[in-house]
Amino acid sequence: MTTNPNELDKNALAPWLAANIDGFDNLQTITKFNTGQSNPTYLLEAESGKYVLRAKPPGELLKSAHQVDREYKVMNALAATDVPVPKVLALADEDSPIGRMFFIMEYLDGRIFWDPALPELGEGKSANQQRAAISDAMNKTLASLHSVNVDAVGLSEFGRPGNYYARQTDRWAKQFRASEMTPQPQVHRVIKWLDDNMPEDDGEVAIVHGDYRLDNMIFARDEPKVIALLDWELSTLGHPLADLAYQCMQWRLPHHGGMRGLGGIDRQAIGLPGEEEYVAKYCERRGIADIPNWNFYLVFCIFRLTAILQGVAKRAADGNASNPERGKQMAAAVPLLAAAAIDLIEKEA
Repeated sequence: MTTNPNELDKNALAPWLAANIDGFDNLQTITKFNTGQSNPTYLLEAESGKYVLRAKPPGELLKSAHQVDREYKVMNALAATDVPVPKVLALADEDSPIGRMFFIMEYLDGRIFWDPALPELGEGKSANQQRAAISDAMNKTLASLHSVNVDAVGLSEFGRPGNYYARQTDRWAKQFRASEMTPQPQVHRVIKWLDDNMPEDDGEVAIVHGDYRLDNMIFARDEPKVIALLDWELSTLGHPLADLAYQCMQWRLPHHGGMRGLGGIDRQAIGLPGEEEYVAKYCERRGIADIPNWNFYLVFCIFRLTAILQGVAKRAADGNASNPERGKQMAAAVPLLAAAAIDLIEKEA
């Protein structure tokens, strides 16, 4: 037995793995990845190779959060498409050997970039070309995801019908209120603005990743190619521009203070496209003429991230966070994000 709630019992887990994964043999080590805030993820090393286990976090959870079975379902459905995803191998229910739901997927050896400025690529023309190519690979992957035929891959029931933004605003407003520890009047002002400025539903539906960013991708070691898009916990059927705006919203955030944005960085000087150029390339790939209500989508994404980080802060306070120290840092970001959303609202006015 283990005492750390995020530590897994190897002796309890090994027989299940051998019984449910073809060819699995002799679990040797379990190592928790230190990154990530939501669903704890582990590297499993066995005689038969390396695997990745992703589980619900321990403790009491918010309703509708941490649905690893949805992650498993969407990655399984996308396996035969142009969207790069790891191969999923097995899904365990709540009565699993670790006492909570988890799934197993293949381990992929590649590069993960944590800083959107890609400083590890160095300086000079060649480095800038690599940055541009990596950015374009992200753009291409996003356009590919939003071009998937939902019915053809069996995901027509993966989300509810109706206005995606209205549905998501309601969901995240409830999640925020459930995890709010001190009054955040600016956040409630943002919620009201979203409700009052909700665009009409244009009927466009796609698979939405929900957390589309650089560090949720694995790139090939020898070329600027995405070999896996990870972390599908927030995926659903929805409006594709939510993913695009979410990525652009992140890049507007400060580069310092753990936010990992591109704010304050001269993108052109390091080979990265500006927001307008990036959005135009995405629109070209998807055959979209223009994007009305862009400011609304940005405010929506800022609010959604605010609600997510408030949930992380609440789990840290309750002792259930996968990375408690990082969780405390995210709590400090909540009012900063609310202020950024208010700034966009006031510019719109």
